[in-house]
Amino acid sequence: LDEQVSEAEANLKDALLNVPNTPHPTVPDGKDDQDNVELRKWGEPTSFDFEPKAHWDIGEDLDILDFERAAKLSGTRFTVYKGLGARLERSVINFMLNLHTEEHGFTEILPPFMVGRAAMTGTGQLPKFEDDMFYVPAKDHFLIPTAEVPVTNIYRDVILDEKQLPVKNCAYTQCFRREAGSYGKDVRGLNRLHEFSKVELVRIDKPEHSKQSHQEMLDHVEGLLKKLELPYRILRLCGGDMSFTAALCFDFEVYSEAQKRWLEVSSVSNFDTYQANRLKCRYRTAEKKTELCHTLNGSALALPRIVAALLENNQTPEGIRIPKALVPYCGFDMID
Repeated sequence: LDEQVSEAEANLKDALLNVPNTPHPTVPDGKDDQDNVELRKWGEPTSFDFEPKAHWDIGEDLDILDFERAAKLSGTRFTVYKGLGARLERSVINFMLNLHTEEHGFTEILPPFMVGRAAMTGTGQLPKFEDDMFYVPAKDHFLIPTAEVPVTNIYRDVILDEKQLPVKNCAYTQCFRREAGSYGKDVRGLNRLHEFSKVELVRIDKPEHSKQSHQEMLDHVEGLLKKLELPYRILRLCGGDMSFTAALCFDFEVYSEAQKRWLEVSSVSNFDTYQANRLKCRYRTAEKKTELCHTLNGSALALPRIVAALLENNQTPEGIRIPKALVPYCGFDMID
């Protein structure tokens, strides 16, 4: 019967890997983003005494974003950052990394941008979402869709000591997404790219402390947006709009007056034991018992829409005003 048992176990494993996480009791019922619950807003949309431009027009006028040449190099949904545009992108990354490491106690990680199947399976991208990933057949690897994948997988098949928790890591990476099925105005400019920069927060904690960890991460993201002087709102996602792996998730959106809409810039999720179970990420208690960890992650922040919001919300007749918090990193206070 060994052959039948092996086949049954393989089928069971495949079935279990395709079962999503169970939503936390506080998650609202709902089918899509129309059923998300707005918790609060901060700041007022920028008021202009002229017709504001969208970031793709600003980028072209100031010669800091070049979508045409990016399309020549790589096709649609890519961009080339030029001159002060490239420096602004780099400055925002450094600003976010320094804030998390120096003020919030995170350890900076620079992981590989390609991972194997086991890593993608551990954090829940495989097997269900394989068609959404960029695949590298020569190595049977995948380009990472987020730093969550390699950073969380550092602790795959690891038993941590209770004293090591919470683990707090942050990482800058490029992220690669096929974005199949997205179309229309939502994909113009920097709104939805195949490749983009992101700083990610990853925390691993004890179950009884993960609620506090989640709140601290929400506070970190909120602090970033306030320092960047961007009007934002926080949404509690409904069950139908949450990711396959999340038990509880909050989105941050910044407002674009030029585009007349909200742009998602961060999702902060608690996965409960879902990823830890797939990863076999555990910790040993003071009583020498082995328990599954809770894993959490959040964008802090995703760069393209942050750069878009900075350009659109800070435009003046003289050029683009740089928020005070970024000036020491940029070395300039205007792009003109």
